[in-house]
Amino acid sequence: MGRVVITHSTYIEGLIPLLQRLAGLPGIATVTPAVISRVRGRSPQLRLRVSTAITGGHKLVARRGSSVQEVFVVTNWSKEQLQQALDHLLDQDPSSSSAPEGRRS
Repeated sequence: MGRVVITHSTYIEGLIPLLQRLAGLPGIATVTPAVISRVRGRSPQLRLRVSTAITGGHKLVARRGSSVQEVFVVTNWSKEQLQQALDHLLDQDPSSSSAPEGRRS
């Protein structure tokens, strides 16, 4: 079981509970939320995608509303395995969607 490193005072809404569930999966060592910034577009629900491979893991990009936050995951999983796990966790989390059930895109 991994751990979530809490170092900032600001996180995208709904991100920390999802990262805690991710850290509980076998094969995930450490999950570290990093810099948060504003972007032009809007994402009505929480979205996570695997962005880049880093030494020992992957960088994720989390988006919700007009905010984007980098997240670093230390794991031996492939990009595809990690994205599949993230998609599964997001599908299980009703708080990550502002759309009615069954209408998420």
